[in-house]
Amino acid sequence: MKNFSVITILLIVISITIGCSSKKNDPTANPPTNLVINATVAQDSSGNVSFTATATNAVSYLFDFGDGNNQTVTTGTVNYKYSKTGVYSVSVTAKSSAGLTALVSTQITVALPVKLLWSDEFNVDGAPDATKWGYDLGGGGWGNNEKEYYTSRTDNAFVQGGYLNIVLKKESYNGSSYTSARMLTKNKFSFYYGHVDIKAMLPAGLGTWPALWMLGSDIDAAPWPACGEIDIMEQRGSELNKIYGTLHYPGRSGANGNGSTTNIQNATTQFHVYSLDWSPTFVKISVDGLVYQTVPNNSTLPFNANFFFIFNVAMGGDFGGTVDPNFTSATMFVDYIRVYQ
Repeated sequence: MKNFSVITILLIVISITIGCSSKKNDPTANPPTNLVINATVAQDSSGNVSFTATATNAVSYLFDFGDGNNQTVTTGTVNYKYSKTGVYSVSVTAKSSAGLTALVSTQITVALPVKLLWSDEFNVDGAPDATKWGYDLGGGGWGNNEKEYYTSRTDNAFVQGGYLNIVLKKESYNGSSYTSARMLTKNKFSFYYGHVDIKAMLPAGLGTWPALWMLGSDIDAAPWPACGEIDIMEQRGSELNKIYGTLHYPGRSGANGNGSTTNIQNATTQFHVYSLDWSPTFVKISVDGLVYQTVPNNSTLPFNANFFFIFNVAMGGDFGGTVDPNFTSATMFVDYIRVYQ
């Protein structure tokens, strides 16, 4: 009887030991390991992306596509179509049969085709297209102590040979010593979010101040700087080839604008492309494809509503500075402006 009890106890101990060992080695009790994700972005600009995730001990994969959508699959393979251009952070959570998880992330860039929303190629000689452009008129310094008087005359703005010409001239006119043009698309065209290319050759001369810029369309109801301002390009005649890109808004107006500069070559003798990339999350300004100013955008800023364009060449003032007394005239040439969305 005593020997039987000992044998029984030994069998029970062996059984428990084997059971514990089996449970310890059960792969379902282990978390997924060696989790890897691969992404292949289609090169046809369709927005299609093929994802493949693999892991040891995984029975399902939860894909978070980085655009607010997710999908769970058991195979680890999924095809997804993005609807917007962007850079997306994609994460995959692998899960074992016991509910244990592992996480890995990757970043992808999706580029969808953009469409031309609006443009002016300046291919018809004569006055600028009145369906696209109007004018600010007058003198008085324009809030910057400028010296020019803006007109709508073809002396100061005209199209010839495929180029818009904005001419700054030294002449006595309505109490001012200089004339120029300040063209704008207000009440004719405005937009928000997209890509802008403006191909231009800038004027030279001490005191000149060419600008390719934008103002919020609600400026009459929300006076500057509440309406917002995007300066895609500014140059001072005293610093030729130094290009300014600046955003103005409440708290960052005037000389305190949120801006940066870049230096290029031959700004006044060759054409360059001045560009804007604008989205709900950023405003980027570039020259010839080189981004040199990036401002994060958010709902507290005025850069989430329609803006219109302004092209002008000012003289002197707070930014233009000292004027060459021997100056006679200078021209800003614009080859085209194109807006994509």
